[in-house]
Amino acid sequence: MRDFTWHVFTQTGDIEAYLLYKEVHNLGTSELGADAGPEVEEGYAADEE
Repeated sequence: MRDFTWHVFTQTGDIEAYLLYKEVHNLGTSELGADAGPEVEEGYAADEE
């Protein structure tokens, strides 16, 4: 799905396709973070300081 939305965006320039692409990407990233465990959260906290 992510590749499809990116393809639609590059071919049409449709901002809605880009926003959907980013939303799908962010959902995938948050799912990876949930599976990785507490060490991921600590890594993000260290980057913010």
